Amino acid sequence: MKKIYLIWMTIALCGCNEWLDVNDSPNRPTDVSADLILPSAENFIATRLGGTIFNYCGFFAQYWDQGPVANQYNTEAEYRFGISFFDNDYNSLYAGALQDLESVRSKALETDDAGNYFAATVLRAYTFQIIVDMLDYAPYSEALKGSEIPMPKWDSGESIYAGILAEIEEAQAKLTSTSTIPSDLLLNGNLSQWIGFANALKLKLYMRASYAQDNSSKIMALINANNFFQGDIAFNAYADESGKRNPWYETNTIGLGTVNNIAAYPIITYLVSTNDPRLPKLFNQATASKEYEGAIPGNKTAIATAQKKNEDYSWPVIFVKNATNAVRPVYFYSQSELQFFIAEAKLRFANDDTGARVAYENAIDASFSMYGLTDGSVLYGSGKSCEWVTSQSLEEKLEKIMMQKWVALCMVNHYESWTEIRRTGYPKLSRETGSAILNNPSVYMPKGQLISPVINELGFGNLVQRLPYPQAASNYNDNTPSQDPIEIKKTSVWWDKRSN
Repeated sequence: MKKIYLIWMTIALCGCNEWLDVNDSPNRPTDVSADLILPSAENFIATRLGGTIFNYCGFFAQYWDQGPVANQYNTEAEYRFGISFFDNDYNSLYAGALQDLESVRSKALETDDAGNYFAATVLRAYTFQIIVDMLDYAPYSEALKGSEIPMPKWDSGESIYAGILAEIEEAQAKLTSTSTIPSDLLLNGNLSQWIGFANALKLKLYMRASYAQDNSSKIMALINANNFFQGDIAFNAYADESGKRNPWYETNTIGLGTVNNIAAYPIITYLVSTNDPRLPKLFNQATASKEYEGAIPGNKTAIATAQKKNEDYSWPVIFVKNATNAVRPVYFYSQSELQFFIAEAKLRFANDDTGARVAYENAIDASFSMYGLTDGSVLYGSGKSCEWVTSQSLEEKLEKIMMQKWVALCMVNHYESWTEIRRTGYPKLSRETGSAILNNPSVYMPKGQLISPVINELGFGNLVQRLPYPQAASNYNDNTPSQDPIEIKKTSVWWDKRSN
């Protein structure tokens, strides 16, 4: 309980750095140590990553869709959201997480506190990466300077990636054998784990950009050094109490009730087709049929409500109201995700088929272990549905890696899944319309391909590639880029240079 108490005490002291908090209050200390501010920043990131971002990226990755008896997320399912869509996340990440991290870095420099400076820098890089991968351009070089630069310029995603990579290197170089991170809710102050997290983040950034830049030597240097984190990087400070639960669960299970999110057709059909033991760990069977049933994306408003009911579809297991789901961690970086990056890199850059296979199987094993499953070979063993076949082409193996990565990120980190779909083009997009599949499921082959929503504001064959620049930014910053709210959602971000 000490850990949980600390997080809520910290938020009360310094975690509400909103734009209009300009007056001093005797109940809110202005001189708070870096040790107390760092957990607040970690909580800000977890709340966004595991809350609204987790929710809408679950629609983009086609893990779930809008239930037929509610309307909360019709705009997400049909890609009809506007320029205010990212406002709350944008404000919280900048005015909350990044502002807190700037305070930590500033205070840590004043006291030669290399440990807190390093942790805050890694989290700063992690947060900017999320923003860049959502928007492509973002305030960076002139950001967080208050009244000194009230309208910061928007930097390109490529330059921000270069900047945050350099920041990690600079902060890591300051570390000594005596560096500590005393108050940390993410990795419990384990410096070696923080170094492993930093190295894995660098690997992810280099891999993310690997179709736009030649990062192969840097990628393989990191992999060959093999100094990555153990286990998973997860924020795990929740309690089954009001306002302290997992953020997505608090909103969607407790707040809205279990009426909105139902399983999507692509993920259900793929899991069924591969006979994946994780299926019952991720989704419940439909109440009506006692089978696993998914909804065609963007289909809800295209048919009469009476035709389908919630009991006709499977539900995410994390929707179920219980203490376990209430305190479910928010995953920043899973071991499975890391191993899939290693598998891809060894395949693409080292011509190491055996090494790629081992990492691929390790990634599946790590995903299985999240659900108490111990034998991933039921998927990748000889003759099994997801077996690694040496004679297959590089592209066939890459698709196999990415399809399993898509499954492993389901109900774990939906932002990462949507981003990896955009980067690699896997799962592929079906050539069939949602309506055609709805009328004749046999045309949907192979199973697991994404489906252009039946109602799709972007037009058939288009998936969301980025979010519009926030209205919260354009209202107050004249340097915010202009945009067509529909066209920008179809425009790729800077690292999306993949063509299949």
